[in-house]
Amino acid sequence: MFSRIAGRYDLLNTAMTAGRHHAWRRAAARAAAGSLTGPALDVATGTGDFAVELARLPRVTRAVGLDFSREMLAAARRKAERKQLQERIDYLAGDAHHLPFADHRFTCAVAGFGVRNFIDAPKAIGEMVRVVRPGGRVGLLEIVRLDGKGPASRLLPLCFRYVTPRLGAALAREREAYTYLPESVQGFMTANRLAELMGAAGLRNVTVKKMALGSVAFLMGEKAPSS
Repeated sequence: MFSRIAGRYDLLNTAMTAGRHHAWRRAAARAAAGSLTGPALDVATGTGDFAVELARLPRVTRAVGLDFSREMLAAARRKAERKQLQERIDYLAGDAHHLPFADHRFTCAVAGFGVRNFIDAPKAIGEMVRVVRPGGRVGLLEIVRLDGKGPASRLLPLCFRYVTPRLGAALAREREAYTYLPESVQGFMTANRLAELMGAAGLRNVTVKKMALGSVAFLMGEKAPSS
């Protein structure tokens, strides 16, 4: 499915978020990298936007983007070349549940809109923690299930359910993939539950920042210095 939509993935992201996904990733990359110096990892990189934002930061010595879809990775490499960042980013195929890296390799690890698609989210988050250095950070930017009973909690899922497939059909000629998207959100967890998983994986000081009326959240935690 992700291979089929690789060519129109960026267009649909921009349409569905009114272009805000770029700013969200930019802010998340800065928060995750912070004042740390060293390599950074983008898990489920897709077309590479998060890796691009990491590579632009002066303290990030190298960005690595990992994804299971070779078509997405091909699009990511073309994007890095257009932005003249190909010398600062490595893209490779791999499984988020079994990251092909040694322990403590990266100063930070992020995933943008990918956790919902992991077969075993706790295992994948644990892998991200494993490859981050003690004192490093793990950041997750994700569409989350709304909690509460306010108007947004009722209306946003309905809009997402009915509008997203139509956008997919109109802009990408791929209704099936964009029917899966709202279904995956409805079956996903709330931001608070995701924060609990991060804590269980060994991260401390987990913070949650919500955007887009609470439908998007950026969560970040720190790996203990002695881990």
